[in-house]
Amino acid sequence: MSKAKTLYACQSCGATSPKWQGQCPGCGEWNTLVESIAEPKSSGRFQSLAADGEIQQLSDVDAAELPRTPTGMDELDRVLGGGLVPGGVVLIGGDPGIGKSTLLLQALTRLAAQRKVLYVSGEESPQQIALRARRLQLENAPVALMAEIGLEKILAGLSRVKPEVAVIDSIQTIYTEALTSAPGSVAQVRECAAQLTRFAKRTGTTILLVGHVTKEGALAGPRVLEHIVDAVLYFEGDTHSSFRLIRAIKNRFGAVNELGVFAMTDKGLREVSNPSALFLSQHREPVPGSCVLVTQEGSRPMLVEVQALVDDAHSPQARRLAVGMEQNRLALLLAVLHRHAGIAAFDQDVFINAVGGVRIAEPAADLAVLLAIVSSLKNRPLQDKLIVFGEVGLAGEVRPVQRGLERLREAAKLGFTHAIVPKANRPRGGIDGMVVTAVERLEDAVSAAL
Repeated sequence: MSKAKTLYACQSCGATSPKWQGQCPGCGEWNTLVESIAEPKSSGRFQSLAADGEIQQLSDVDAAELPRTPTGMDELDRVLGGGLVPGGVVLIGGDPGIGKSTLLLQALTRLAAQRKVLYVSGEESPQQIALRARRLQLENAPVALMAEIGLEKILAGLSRVKPEVAVIDSIQTIYTEALTSAPGSVAQVRECAAQLTRFAKRTGTTILLVGHVTKEGALAGPRVLEHIVDAVLYFEGDTHSSFRLIRAIKNRFGAVNELGVFAMTDKGLREVSNPSALFLSQHREPVPGSCVLVTQEGSRPMLVEVQALVDDAHSPQARRLAVGMEQNRLALLLAVLHRHAGIAAFDQDVFINAVGGVRIAEPAADLAVLLAIVSSLKNRPLQDKLIVFGEVGLAGEVRPVQRGLERLREAAKLGFTHAIVPKANRPRGGIDGMVVTAVERLEDAVSAAL
């Protein structure tokens, strides 16, 4: 037998090379080439969705809003942009055991009351799925099951059942006979995802794909997988905690960076309608080093407690550690605090933590982080029932953030009575039951808080 020809494919962009290289010749990424079997050239696998390439004017295209199908889970619908779109393809990734299959099984059982659904499993047998459904008390739901990893058989089953919503769990286990490489390889993942996407667009079936993640937390397989689908969702959370976060990274039919919050219970995932309560510690009285921030996750304002601990450094190099925030941003803010507020922390270890495991990426957290650091350094608690938000510039100015009025209203609804905000975010008519202090400079904010 002749030896199969091998080549090296990039897991980021899919480019190939006849020999291994440290750097991908296509995208320039390092250490992304993996060995795979070269696929024989074939014809007829790629067909157009339309009979011909019709050309039409943009003004003639019907741009009506696509009808959406609610999943019955408000938090999931929020991340999807209102529900599932006919013909849409959604990719859901997350760590093993985080609850991806549980989430989709719960969503399918609620959809099955009004829609025809199909659950295709390449990792579990129907008996295992039935056991999970019994544990979740969903065993009587009219959900069709199919345990198969062959793409051709899956497409035949989809054509026969004609479901409105289908789940493929997971895309890394599916293979097509048109290729000789093993399931999970770059070529198989890319080809199977493309064929399923074409089926969804042609028939109007909504397909939810489950994707594995690498040890770095990124979706396994070629980066082109995320470009093929319509929406990419990440299911996040600490396995030692019961709370789970689902976040939209890409969405062609809705906003990105939306956040849905769930709690894992013995009966499955439960929606959390008021996530601010999860990220606020319950202190009997104000404590030093604690400051409440109003952050914005998509269209949702959310209150998060930022905690700081400042202690004498016991080594020549003071430590800087930020959990849930960017560590380089912390070093920048400490320099601004020293230069413009006259508060030095070069001989102090500084630790920052966002309570509840949430990750904060927006610069609106700058002012809250600095006030928490000052509070811990001086061992003086901030004012009770105080919320803070604002971006801090290198010149010491406090810059405005988007949707300031919505943040203040959310805080007032939860019982907060004082706020320190950028001057440009001061509400014109005021907020009932809340005293708003508007500041322009960092030193003004420090004086107002302590």
